[in-house]
Amino acid sequence: MNRYPRDFQGYGPTPPDAQWPGGARIAVQFVVNYEEGGENNILHGDAASEAFLSEIVGAAPWPGQRHWNMESIYDYGARAGFWRLHRLFTGADIPVTVYGVASALARSPEQVEAMKDAEWEIASHGLKWIDYKDHSAEAESADIQEAIRLHTEVVGTAPRGWYTGRSSINTVALASETGVFDYISDTYDDDLPYWVQVADRDQLIIPYTLDCNDMRFATPQGFNSGDQFYAYLRDTFDALYAEGGAGNAKMMSVGLHCRLVGRPGRIQALKRFIDYIKGFECVWTPRRIDIADHWRTTHPPMPKLRIDLMDRGGFVSKFGGVFEHSAWIAERAFDLELGPAHNSVAGVHNALARMFRSASHADRLGVLTAHPDLAGKLAAAKRLTAESTAEQGSAGLDALTDQERARFTDLNAAYVAKHGFPFIIAVKDHDKTSILRHFEARIANDTKTEFETACAQVERIARLRLEAML
Repeated sequence: MNRYPRDFQGYGPTPPDAQWPGGARIAVQFVVNYEEGGENNILHGDAASEAFLSEIVGAAPWPGQRHWNMESIYDYGARAGFWRLHRLFTGADIPVTVYGVASALARSPEQVEAMKDAEWEIASHGLKWIDYKDHSAEAESADIQEAIRLHTEVVGTAPRGWYTGRSSINTVALASETGVFDYISDTYDDDLPYWVQVADRDQLIIPYTLDCNDMRFATPQGFNSGDQFYAYLRDTFDALYAEGGAGNAKMMSVGLHCRLVGRPGRIQALKRFIDYIKGFECVWTPRRIDIADHWRTTHPPMPKLRIDLMDRGGFVSKFGGVFEHSAWIAERAFDLELGPAHNSVAGVHNALARMFRSASHADRLGVLTAHPDLAGKLAAAKRLTAESTAEQGSAGLDALTDQERARFTDLNAAYVAKHGFPFIIAVKDHDKTSILRHFEARIANDTKTEFETACAQVERIARLRLEAML
């Protein structure tokens, strides 16, 4: 593998201003997962009973058997928990997004009607609430298509958002390839929406959450009480709200399950959190589809240089001149484990610099000797590379007096005679007076020290060239 697929770059140190409606500093979005009736069950054609996210400590699948207690706990979510959440959110005038498992929605017509009457968004949570990690891409794709069909039949409209949850490595790509979804949420990797390119499609991703999620009531080292849930939600909100000033607005997702937070001993924690955020100005509580519509209008996908998708010829053609007359550096860098994190100035520079640093002393010396003298004969004969011409011109080295030119000529000769390579300095960081001062100081260094200094300056020149290029 020499193209690493994971993206550690994201927005980096300068995320975009979300520009939420009304100048909101934070968008707090609530998701109600409706899974009851879509979980693993031999009634549903599955091999065993469900074992995930319930009140049963240490639950395990029961192959070939119905698990009455597990079913009963899931039933509670549909029979009581859903309605408790429905009363809370409609009473607070906060619309939510429902992640609805299509087969569960088909078994709950009254709940679906209540969701629609409340103008909640009903996004797709897949065909069944099962784990897809061991499914083939073909089998998972077939379930996605059937989920869309059944959801449309049951709800009356096709889902515009998708979240599998118990997903595979193929889920995001398969969902995107349908061309149906305005957003996909099977990631947990950012505080803001972002665009990814899947094949030739720009796909909006609205990350979800597993930390601000009541599922931790049913997991080891999770929330033991409603107070812990409330405190965690409050602290998350406070941190993001504080960050949300000065054009740095954030998004907070809260994940809920009817059978978990829908219990009386937990719902009060959620109510306290809703009351808490209502005490702040500049808080937006949208559905996820509202976030998607806003992001598409305010932050549409922009063309982006994809270093990780370039072929060898294109990569070397573009970056072969970054290190002076040393295209071999780009050729070697192309064979590194490049990925989305290299689609930036810092990423490309790091890849190129690694090959320069790891090269033999002779190869590195060859890069140094490829550099021209400052204000030397090549410059006078206009035989510098375009990059060197622009760089020397930026420091005024193309407009020297006769006395200055003679001084540079003497220093160049003395430096090369002593060290065996030209004096190298990132001239864009200096003017000619500063350059002369460094020239006169560095010529006295021993050659080993000066070799390392010159190599560092070569890397600096490469960085400046990449910044101008990208």
